[in-house]
Amino acid sequence: MDSSKPQYSLRRVGHPFTKDYQVYFERNADKIAVSPFHDIPLHHDEARNVFNMVVEVPRWTNAKFEISRGKNMNPITQDTLDGNPRFTRSCFPYKGYIWNYGALPQTWEDPHYTDPDTDAKGDNDPIDACEIGRAIAKTGDVKQVKILGVLGLLDEGETDWKLIVIDVTDPLADKLHDISDVEKHLPGLLDATRDWFRIYMVPNGYPPNEYALEGKFMDKAYALKVVKECSEAWRRLVHGKVEKGGISLHNTTLSGTPGKLDPKDVGLPADENLSPAPVPEELEEWFYVDRERLEDDKKLVHGDDSLCITLDLA
Repeated sequence: MDSSKPQYSLRRVGHPFTKDYQVYFERNADKIAVSPFHDIPLHHDEARNVFNMVVEVPRWTNAKFEISRGKNMNPITQDTLDGNPRFTRSCFPYKGYIWNYGALPQTWEDPHYTDPDTDAKGDNDPIDACEIGRAIAKTGDVKQVKILGVLGLLDEGETDWKLIVIDVTDPLADKLHDISDVEKHLPGLLDATRDWFRIYMVPNGYPPNEYALEGKFMDKAYALKVVKECSEAWRRLVHGKVEKGGISLHNTTLSGTPGKLDPKDVGLPADENLSPAPVPEELEEWFYVDRERLEDDKKLVHGDDSLCITLDLA
């Protein structure tokens, strides 16, 4: 399969940075609408352990785009916080997200299952991936990646795995085969990743995140085991074997599943490709988070951002 040719096109509805913005996917080969959660295959080349990754948030950007669990055909939408489109604030020394951030399709972190290694249930989302290659991606890109390792985050008490992956076409891809290679060739990146996930919600008044497995990056073999478990959980979900909650299971390619639709009955809206809406002024602010006080101050509760110093980026 030629990964140099895009396999999917996008239908973008509404203005970016609003609650109405939605990004739908269409397969180029036959113009069939597809769900990025259910229809895009997990594997691009299973024999070589090459996976598909759906990019939600490009590197250096702040808008928290994500695959919608509940909307029909699971378009990418912008997450909300306190009823408003959600933006991740920039924390020293970072600007927005520090990798291309997204998810592996056909995976699901099961909220009914308590992982014995994290002692926490899944977060009800596809498994997250941080793509560390050189290129800056776009929202809706489908990259072919290889998995290098995984970090176990405990986000509000839920298991939230963060895969470390690299685009197979990246100049460094032939040198990075496991998590130890990342530290060898990109020293400091794993420490920055651990730090970023720990503090990124502090400017919004949340306590720092905690980690499973003492914050250790687990190797490729462990990461592949996690992906397999999440793939099997998704398979149970899409076949109606577990409670789906508010998740839309609609798809156009999975015969024998309760959510299978006739592609002729799925009418995607036309691509509007509208200009972005204005973003909040506070995105021009930069937050310095006092890491030492994070260790000492155990009283931080939601709504308290006293551990931050606000700087003006304008």
